[in-house]
Amino acid sequence: MKNILVPIGSTESAQNTLQYAIDFASEVNANVLVFRAYSAQTKAGIMKNVNSIIERETNLYLRAIVNSVDRKNVAVKLISAKGTLVDSVESIDSKLDIDLIIVGAKSNSIKEEVFLGKTAGKLVKQTDIPLLTVPDGYKYVPIKNILMAFNSGIVKSKTVLIPLQLIAKKFNPEINLLQVKTADYTDEDLVLDKDLEKLKTSLTITENATAFQGVLEHFQKFNPDMLCVFRRKRGFFKKLWEKSTVLKEEFHTNIPLLVLKGK
Repeated sequence: MKNILVPIGSTESAQNTLQYAIDFASEVNANVLVFRAYSAQTKAGIMKNVNSIIERETNLYLRAIVNSVDRKNVAVKLISAKGTLVDSVESIDSKLDIDLIIVGAKSNSIKEEVFLGKTAGKLVKQTDIPLLTVPDGYKYVPIKNILMAFNSGIVKSKTVLIPLQLIAKKFNPEINLLQVKTADYTDEDLVLDKDLEKLKTSLTITENATAFQGVLEHFQKFNPDMLCVFRRKRGFFKKLWEKSTVLKEEFHTNIPLLVLKGK
């Protein structure tokens, strides 16, 4: 793992998210790219140099956030970009090749009923970069126990498991697989991909009305410090990723959530 992108918003959790990312990066020997997008001002009557002022203020804000954390000898780079969040992230990825995005789960949302805010939600839905969400106030701990929940054992993308494989190699955690059979499962779904088979410590197969119910039923049994899922067009959380925000009543977790996606 070489480059970790950390989008920073205007929230109190920004410092905590960045510290988590740096702590994680120090373990996997990765660089941290601290990033914030800003909108271009094009309305009539706007000062000609307003965009340069916004860019300067954005960089000052990023510098202040970085100066407030313990860098732990991790290489940290500041990136401010004019444009939309998703377009900016895709541009950065095309130039620097991002291995993982680490973002605060709620991002800029202050609503208590929200689990994933718009920033995290958009990045999950609209990019193909693996993403790790960090709950508010969560402090970094070495990864010892991962619960990986999914509907289908089929893995079509050659790259989708890479982040999990790297974490497994570095931390040597238990990886407990939870296959949730909902009403639309097929016999083909029960065949476990050979690379997924290599990663597993255990496999539990459960039948539930929804994937979230399966996770809730078995969460206490495994007591994980990281939850891992696929983002797929079909299968686990297929409806969840259609929106830019995710409510706690639909899904939530108080530990980091790793969303695997194939580039």
